[in-house]
Parts: sequence; C-alpha cells; structure tokens
Amino acid sequence: MHADINETVTLLSGGSMLVRKLVLLQFLFVALMFSACSQDPVDPAEAVDPEIARLEARAQNVTIIRDDFGVPHIYAGTDADAVFGMLFAQSEDDFNRVEQNYIWATGRLAEVDGKDAIFSDLRARLYMTVDEAKAAYESAPQWLKDLCDAYADGINWYLHTHPDTKPRLLTHFEPWFPMFFSEGSIGGDIESVDVEGVEAFYGGENPAESLRSDLAANRQVREPSGSNGFAISGEHTASGDAMLLINPHTSFFFRGEIHVVSEEGLNAYGAVTWGQFFVYQGFNENTGWMHTSTDVDFMDDFVEDVFDDNGVLSYRYGDEVRPVEISEVTLKYKDGEGMAERTFPMYHTHHGPITHLEDGKWTATKLNWDPVNALRQSFTRTKLSNHQEFWEMMDIRTNSSNNTVYADSSGNIAYYHGNFVPRRDPSFDYSQPVDGSIPDTDWQGLHTVEEVVTVVNPGNGWIQNTNSTPFTSAAEFSPKREDYPVYMAPDPENFRGLHAVRVLQGISDLTLDGLIEIAYDPYLPGFEKLIPGLIEAYDDIGDVAYNEEIQALRDWDFRVAADSVAMTLAHFYGDNYWKNGAVPAELDNAPFMDRINYFATGSPHEERLKIFYETVAMLKQDYGQWNTPWGEVNRYQRLNGDIKQPFNDDEPSLPIGMASANWGALASFGARRYPGTKRLYGTSGNSFVAVVEFGDKVKAKSMLAGGQSGDPDSPHFDDQAQRYADVEFKDVAFYREDVEARAERTYHPGE
Repeated sequence: MHADINETVTLLSGGSMLVRKLVLLQFLFVALMFSACSQDPVDPAEAVDPEIARLEARAQNVTIIRDDFGVPHIYAGTDADAVFGMLFAQSEDDFNRVEQNYIWATGRLAEVDGKDAIFSDLRARLYMTVDEAKAAYESAPQWLKDLCDAYADGINWYLHTHPDTKPRLLTHFEPWFPMFFSEGSIGGDIESVDVEGVEAFYGGENPAESLRSDLAANRQVREPSGSNGFAISGEHTASGDAMLLINPHTSFFFRGEIHVVSEEGLNAYGAVTWGQFFVYQGFNENTGWMHTSTDVDFMDDFVEDVFDDNGVLSYRYGDEVRPVEISEVTLKYKDGEGMAERTFPMYHTHHGPITHLEDGKWTATKLNWDPVNALRQSFTRTKLSNHQEFWEMMDIRTNSSNNTVYADSSGNIAYYHGNFVPRRDPSFDYSQPVDGSIPDTDWQGLHTVEEVVTVVNPGNGWIQNTNSTPFTSAAEFSPKREDYPVYMAPDPENFRGLHAVRVLQGISDLTLDGLIEIAYDPYLPGFEKLIPGLIEAYDDIGDVAYNEEIQALRDWDFRVAADSVAMTLAHFYGDNYWKNGAVPAELDNAPFMDRINYFATGSPHEERLKIFYETVAMLKQDYGQWNTPWGEVNRYQRLNGDIKQPFNDDEPSLPIGMASANWGALASFGARRYPGTKRLYGTSGNSFVAVVEFGDKVKAKSMLAGGQSGDPDSPHFDDQAQRYADVEFKDVAFYREDVEARAERTYHPGE
C-alpha cells in the first residue's frame, strides 16, 4: 500500500491535469475501500432504533424513589417527564390493570373476553370512535398533548424494558387512548349507560327494522359504591389547621398510591386510577380534594319519535323532521382460538347515541362527553394553591359524576355537590325519560359553579358527604333543599350520612389519629331500628327455643367487631330480609334505608321471625353453630394478582372487623360469598384511605388495601394486609428528605 501511495504522489506531481484528476479519484476509491474493509461489519441487530433512543434519553430525565412500602415518588423537571415516570411506575406495579382499563375504555374488551363483552365495546364506540379520539387529541392544547405523549411513552418504555411482561392485547399505547378514559371514576359516566339495554337494541340483525320492548331492569342488592369525605376546619383541630379525610369506597386494588413531583409546580400525592396521568383523590402541599359519587342528574334519556320518511330514517323535533345519523363500526371478538368480527350500525340524534328502547321507542342517552376539557380539569386540579384557584378550576365543569370535598392550608373547607349540571326546564321530570321531540326538554347549557349546591366555610366548622344528600352536609349550615331544582340534588339520605353527622358533632382538638378513629367508628345505625323491631316481634310471639340468639342481640350495642357474634346474626338477618322480605308497592324502588326501616317497624311480626329463624338455620348449616364470631365469617384474602380474584376457604385469609356500608359503616368492607365458599370475602370498600393535615407543612397518613404491587412475588403485594385489618396507618413521606430517608430503591425508569 505504501508503494502505491508513492507512485500516486509521483503521477500527481508530474502528469497532466486530466491524469492528475483521474489518479486522485482512483486513489480516493482505493482508500475508501481499504477503510471499509478494515472495520468490523455492523450487526443490524445492534443498530439503534431512534424511537428507543428517544425513550431511553427521556428516562434519564426522571428519578423514581420507592419508599419502604413500595410507594413510587416520581421526580422530574417537567410535568410531561413526571407523567412519563408516573405511567412507568404504575406499569411496574400493575401493568395488568393498566392494560385492562384501556382494553375496556377503548372498546376492545371482546377481543380478550369473548363475544359476551361485545356490547360493552359497542357502548364505548357509540360515544366516541377511534377517529374521534384521535381528533380530540389533535385538538388539545399543546401542554395537554405533551402529557398524553408522555403517558404513552411511559407505558411503551416499560414494555420495551420488561420483555417478560406479555400484554393480553395492547402491545403499544397511543397518546389518544386517554381521550376514552378521561375523568378518573370507576368506568366514568359511561358506566351509567346500561349495557343490557344496548344489547337489547343492537343485538338483532337490524334495529331499524325491528322495534322491541325494553329490557326489564335487573334490580339486585349490591354493596354501595361511592366514598366518604370529611373536611374539618382548624377550630376543631389540635393544631388549628384544616384536615381532610380521603376515603374512597372502590373495588380493591383498583387504584394505586403515588407521589409525583416536577419543577413546573406539580407535587401531588394520593390515589391514581391505573393508567391515568393525574392524582384522582389526594393532596398537594396547599390543597386537598376528595371525590364522592353523586346522584346529581348529569345524564338524561330522550325518547325519540323515529320513523321512515320516504326511505330516510328520521326523527321528529318540534316542527322539524331530522335525519337520524347512521354510521357503522366493526368490532372484533375472541372466538375460540381465533378472532371473529361483527359490524354494527350506530344511530345518533342531536341528543346523543341511541342506547336502548323505552316502551318500544328509540331512546338516546345524553351525557357529558368532553374528554379534552375533562383531562384538562383533572390535571389542573392537582397543581392549585388556594381555594380561589380551585373554584376557577371547577368552572371548567366536566367532573360530572362526582361531588368534591375540599380543604386547604389557608384553613378553608368547601363542598361542591356535582360539577357538570345541565340546566333544564323544571316543568319536566328528568328522573324519567323525557320526550325528545319537544325542544323544551333539551339541555339549556350548564349551571355555573355559583348555581350548583356548594358549601364554603360553614359556621359549624365541618363538612361531610357519604354519597348522601347535601342538605345535611354541614349540620344547621347545610344548604336548603327548597333553594335548588330537584334534579340538582335528588340524593337520598343514607345510614352512612346519619353516622357521619353523629361522629362529627361535638369534635374538638382533633389530631390525625383522632380523625382516623372517627372515620373507623364501628357503630352501625342500619341496625338500630331493625334489631329492636325483631326483638319486639320475638317478645310478642317468639319461640323460646331461640332465647339465646335473641339475647345475644339484646345485649348488642350495634358496633361491628371481629369477635362479635351479634354482628354475624344481624348481618345475615338483614341480608336475608332485604332479599326475601315483602314491601308495599310504594317502596319497590325506595332507597335502601327506607326499605330497611320498613322491615324494622312496618312489616308483620310473623315475617320478621320467619326470616330470623331461617337465618339461624343457615348459620348452623354453614358454620356448624349459630354463634360464629364475625371475624370467622368476614375475611380479607388475596391469592394472586388476577383482576377477578379467586377465593378459597382452605387458603389463608385475615379476619376483618368492618362491615358493609349498607348498614352505615363509615369504614366500608363489602364482602360476599363466592362459588365454593361459605365465608364472605371482601372485594370493595375502604381501598386507599388517607387523612391529611394542612399547615406550614402538610402531614398525612395513609392505608392501601393489601399493598402497592399486584405481583404476588413482590414484598409489597401484601405488606399492608395485616395493617389494613388492624387499622394501622403508615406515615406519608411527602418531602424529599423524608422520601430519601425511607428510600428502598432509587432509579431511572428502565434501569
């Protein structure tokens, strides 16, 4: 090679210009070939994917610190990078539930669960198609698009760095997915649309050619979903600072606990619904928010006058005839080992999608569907500093299915009964379907925040809501029913509401531990009439063979405890009476509390005793004795990370001294029997619970049912289970120095 170079130099120095150019080109070609041959060839498998390189670089901007209970504390420079870390951490803890929420929300449940789920999917697509979700994402302000991008990046980075995780369906997450799941509640507003009605309407070959009678409602007793929220002003606390009880009653393991911090002002701690990028119920250093489910009328059914108008499917609206909007959607469903699909028509009027039939007539269900603003409100809520800012955030008015209990570091307490409240003509009864052909039944905009039921700094110094009427929320300072239209607050009172008022009246010098104590007060007002009514019937005509059982109830103070035999008797008696007792026609659709009080005071004595004797016989048959302590019956068990939990009387479980919210238990534990079990196993109620005290520095304690992780091999799968049974709260690590002092692991996502 050196000889060739020397020869080339000679030619370049002595030859003509043309020769010199040719020789130079030859030299360069040979040199390049030599260089290429002298290097190792590039392995295509080692080529860097630009997308993976981008995500890897992004992960370096985020630090996750896991504390001694596995709670992730995410730190980043920007809100978007914090969201990236937030979704990565959620996926580490329970990707199964993250994925499940978006399989359901995006209308793809049948692809994993089979044909029976296809009408759930159709319901989702009736309210928003994939194209509409993508358009909503594109229309969002840039900062919100950045958060949606970060949401997708965080989950996708998790999947890349955890190849052992095998998604059931979603192998890549898209930034428009959150448009389908934007508000934080269990299932959101769409869950209020009866999927059986959708199936009854769309299940035939062609709904436009076959009008069928409406599906009868399937009414069953269920554990009440909802939550408790208490706000306490400083006049009743030992520190002089406001306090907040955050007590969601949700499906167990439905939400994780998380702390997310950015240099752009985000510093929120609390409960996050798996797969969402905002703290749903929680607090920052200055404000705290607790959502309880509301009965505010935020959705309505409009019965449409649909007919064929010269071959055009149309509906009547006042003096107009309007065409029904018709589109199609093709949905896939699992069919054995393969996949099949079915195409459905979808029908819409200006009121919304046709969802079911009312007395054979097409009916549209109108609800709030504004995903961009719902996401905007949900994230903005987590970054506010005072009540004025919180009030302005509430004016976005997209938090439809929730009430909000509030407290802050300035000492303010507040309550908002609903948020999205359509303005209506009060001459129509919107508790029933209304005639959609009458223009006056249309919604007339939204009520302002000032117009909805609110309570701000009441004179009694406390506020409570337990999914109950707002008209007892602040004792004598509560709003007055006559000041509001019926549709704004149709919520009935419940036993928890009665209980909450009792424990809050007369409070003073309250501490965080004291707030926990009243939040777990064991009294059950649901039995204070029902059991005396039984005893009255027994004293009237009872069989002396049951003296022992009745005496146990005579001696009972209506407080739930794990060692209480009377609690076992009372629970099963009340449960049997609810299922089998007769009520007058006017109570057929009455609230739970009204029916129970009728069984206590209005039902025949003979019926009370008959149901009680049947209850005792059932206890003897199932448990070998009537006098079985409640903790032997009422259990907590988590055997694996499945979304639908298996239960087994032969496997380990923990006794729980809590009770159903139906009976007024503030600390709710919704339990029932499952196939093959005699014991009752809890699946809902107290899940994430926190008590918060605001001041110069925020202080908090929290509890999570079971543990932070959905992985049975993780030490945080069940490290809070015994604490849950014992009501032993953990201190929240909120400030960085406290987090680092309790750090179990510190890492960048993917390390």
